[in-house]
Amino acid sequence: MDDPEREPVSPVTIRDVAERAKVALSSVSRVLSGHPDVSDQMRQRVEQAVADLGYTPDFLAQSLRSGHTHTVGFLLRDISNPLFANVARRCEQELRRAGYSMIMMSSDGDLEAEAENIRVIRRRRVDGVIVSLVSEVAPSTVQALAEFQVPIVLLDREVDGLRAGAVLSDHYVGVRDACEALLAAGHRRIALVTGNPDVRSTRERVRAILDAHAAHQVEYDERLLCRRQFDAQVAKAEVTRLLSRADPPTAILAGGVDPTIGAVRAVRALRRELGQDVVVVALDEWPAFDVTAPAMPSVARDSGELGAASARLLLDMLDGGEPRVELLETAYVPRGAIGWAMPEARR
Repeated sequence: MDDPEREPVSPVTIRDVAERAKVALSSVSRVLSGHPDVSDQMRQRVEQAVADLGYTPDFLAQSLRSGHTHTVGFLLRDISNPLFANVARRCEQELRRAGYSMIMMSSDGDLEAEAENIRVIRRRRVDGVIVSLVSEVAPSTVQALAEFQVPIVLLDREVDGLRAGAVLSDHYVGVRDACEALLAAGHRRIALVTGNPDVRSTRERVRAILDAHAAHQVEYDERLLCRRQFDAQVAKAEVTRLLSRADPPTAILAGGVDPTIGAVRAVRALRRELGQDVVVVALDEWPAFDVTAPAMPSVARDSGELGAASARLLLDMLDGGEPRVELLETAYVPRGAIGWAMPEARR
């Protein structure tokens, strides 16, 4: 129970640290800010005084003096996506090691929420921002980003006219390799269930599937291209529609974790066998896939490296480096049998 007679304890101030260490206030400030022009002896005295007194720096006051908050904004479409949760985790780890904290916001795929999140993060005076956009061309989003006066790193996105760095996944190579394997195994109707056409990943996946068919001199039925913002439920409905056609696809490239979940649910609801009646190729892996569908091939990328590389690029830009583009590889991972004995009439 609190003692009403007890005097409130005043917080420890930077002046108390200076008096305890017997140094000037400016010396304490230089030590706490990591200034290089500090002797080892001075640093030890100040750090010992900080530990003895339990002093906690006032980061708000420091940021007002220095103009830097040592915080980074991280904006993404859907934090519930396991791949992007891991991207965010690795990104935060890299930033923390460099002395930065991370503010994360998710738009849940809503363009208005995305633009507002950008404005909110800007008002928080972050030192830089990493962004995975719902759309690369939405006017509200592009305008909100253009108003930023701090380094920006785009995560697997391209925005024309924006001065920003970018860390991209090489979707083309992995998807083309997957299509080449399917075509070589006899498939002639390969569907692609992927995201909106106004994001880079979708454009690269479409380019890969068309180029693979052209290389094999196989005409591609573009009615098998399904491009929209998918969650698992919508993807299930779309794959159900495709598989219920008179000329259904024999293989489906599912662009992302949610579309893959939806595709697998549709196949099972129709009492089809994965890998026998239809092959589903996951474009992005999720650890549980080897439990739910152990023979499912995939196009994999290192989500952890995607996050870490984004953080490293932003830190370099914060240190005066120029914006640049980094391209990270993807790889086709064959699993199970993908062969298909196609009746001549369906070739």
